[in-house]
Amino acid sequence: MFDPEFESFKTSIDLRAYAASHGYTLDRKKSWRGSAVMRHANGDKIIISRKPDGHYTFYSVRTDQDSGTIIDFIQNRRSLGLGAIRKELRAWSGMPAPSVPQFAELHATAKDRQAVQARYASMTVAHRHPYLEHERAIPVLALQYWRFNGRIKTDGYANAVFPHFDSDGLCGYELRNSAFKGFASGGTKGLWLSKTSPADRRLVICESAIDAISFAVLFSDGRARYASIGGKPNPVQPDLMSSQMKLLPQGSEVIAAMDTDAAGRQLAEVIRKALDAALRPDLTFRLEEPAGFKDWNDQRRARPKATPLPRRHEEPSVA
Repeated sequence: MFDPEFESFKTSIDLRAYAASHGYTLDRKKSWRGSAVMRHANGDKIIISRKPDGHYTFYSVRTDQDSGTIIDFIQNRRSLGLGAIRKELRAWSGMPAPSVPQFAELHATAKDRQAVQARYASMTVAHRHPYLEHERAIPVLALQYWRFNGRIKTDGYANAVFPHFDSDGLCGYELRNSAFKGFASGGTKGLWLSKTSPADRRLVICESAIDAISFAVLFSDGRARYASIGGKPNPVQPDLMSSQMKLLPQGSEVIAAMDTDAAGRQLAEVIRKALDAALRPDLTFRLEEPAGFKDWNDQRRARPKATPLPRRHEEPSVA
């Protein structure tokens, strides 16, 4: 039965602040404009987002049975009845709560985004991966290289998982394995991104994350950051590329490292237009194609003794 007061609680009370008042702390490195990751000393880890209807909702990584609005959050942790919850939230809403930290506005996100983020949060970082190592010739050092460490995970089916990000954070992920190619259910394509350094002077954009890592292995460059679009671009991705270009240091270079075919050259033109839209005349543009191969991973597999990646000690203090 619809209850106006409970509806008001769900939208007017910032669930992040309420959780913080009960011992949860914000994980700033894992949080984005569209989602907040919070942790408790008891081991609980929750992802909070805001739905298009304004409801603050949460999802516990421990179990998919622990999710919902602030009402569910209280019921699942304190076993209070609706009457007691009503009294609790009436009192809490009127509290100044000076010890509760201030939070930036949480942007509303699509319906399934929270579930995508929760599934991804439960996956493990792929320090090793048989498919990438044996079938794609991606060396272990590349998987553990600081730029890519944490940007490749593995799920319960042993798939290689490549996260995609948009302006609000994690929005989906690619899935790759032997004879299998997929994308996160309920997710949308953004950009797969490597970690960055203030010393970077190049942004290399490839069609796939595997191609981007292959390019990095083929051409050792300690001042290059990497991105991929995951195939044919959607309407949002050109703006996301422009946003990444705007973050580049003065005088940097954008490299479109596409496949050697007509489709690859069309994608390179999309990247060039994204650079124009970035309004950064100080940046230069360059097209790179694999010599005698369809894509960069083909070239990598044909050249197993490629130049090694920069040494681990070259990792910057800021990623």
